[in-house]
Amino acid sequence: MTIKFAERMTRLGTEGAFEVLARARKLEAEGKKIVHLEIGEPDFSTPDNIIEAGISALQSGYTHYTPAGGIKEVREAVANFVSRMLKCEVDASEVVLVPGSKNVLLFTLLATIEPGDEVIMPDPGYPAYHSQVNFIGAVPRLVTLREETGFRMDLDELRSLISPKTRMIILNTPQNPTGGVLTAEDIKTVCEIALEHDLMVVSDEIYSQLVYGFHHVSPMSQPGMRERTVLMDGLSKSYAMTGWRLGYAVAPKDLAVKLEQLMINSSSCAAGFTQMAAIEALSMPESEHAVHHMVKVFEHRRNLVVDGLNAIRGVRCKLPQGAFYAFPNIEDTGFNERDLASRLLNEAGVAVLPGTAFGEAGKGFIRLAYTQSEDELKLGLDRIREFVESNGKKG
Repeated sequence: MTIKFAERMTRLGTEGAFEVLARARKLEAEGKKIVHLEIGEPDFSTPDNIIEAGISALQSGYTHYTPAGGIKEVREAVANFVSRMLKCEVDASEVVLVPGSKNVLLFTLLATIEPGDEVIMPDPGYPAYHSQVNFIGAVPRLVTLREETGFRMDLDELRSLISPKTRMIILNTPQNPTGGVLTAEDIKTVCEIALEHDLMVVSDEIYSQLVYGFHHVSPMSQPGMRERTVLMDGLSKSYAMTGWRLGYAVAPKDLAVKLEQLMINSSSCAAGFTQMAAIEALSMPESEHAVHHMVKVFEHRRNLVVDGLNAIRGVRCKLPQGAFYAFPNIEDTGFNERDLASRLLNEAGVAVLPGTAFGEAGKGFIRLAYTQSEDELKLGLDRIREFVESNGKKG
């Protein structure tokens, strides 16, 4: 039998990091040493107190179904944490727990966006934005993030994209892949635009605790925005819990009910023991100390990587203000981004991503995740430098 796939599958993308990781693992299986700078996953272990909370939850019987939106005590812990961090009042009924924060975006799109509606999003940006918007039949409208402005959103360009069909703006700060952040004034202006044109905002703040000397600002904290903002967040990045698969939405109550309904029809619920571990992650001083330590280490690595990249002929790199990614411009090396990423993997043994894996505005850039040890980062930088200076444009 030949399976006839639905047309919508042609509109669904993938994620380049996982594709490159698979190729890198294949090369490793063949005996090649690979430096992994492709995957956005902290190399830290989940803090011990969180692991112990998860084990305790398993032993206490949290191995069964939970309510679709999450266990009441966990929703309360998330609400308290968000209220404290973002300086806005959140009720537990506005929290929905999901197995991975991508579900927050997908469920919000399914619940609020019709085919043909327009959704504004950053370019370059996290691939799931474009993929999911296309998948449901909506129209992506792209705001270019430019190197010369530190990859902040061009607010005049944002205004120019709004049409009678615009329904939503997707924000991401700190940003993947660039490490750029939106300032308080940027956020204020975006919120004014959303209010003026009656738009929803999905705010992806998964890296909000991973900032370097910068104060994170959320649209949720702005006047008039609570009833039109969906917070997209989770435990994967800040607590080194990528494999635990726990994300959360904070949404207006009537929308939260719809997100729960979509959970019932998809995953039923997030794992109970993972949810209980989240109380420990979000409430205990030990977890906060672990996050602060991680941020200090990432800041040191950031400086090491950016300095190392800027010392390579033909490469220049802005200093990221958040997340754990560097997004160097490689146009003057003589390579395009896809050829360079491919050859670095196959010839130099360094796995990176081409900037165009995140949109056309990533042309001329590559993305590196500084989520490996200092020794691995130095090895990767040495290999990149040797390859580029031996094979790239001379002079």
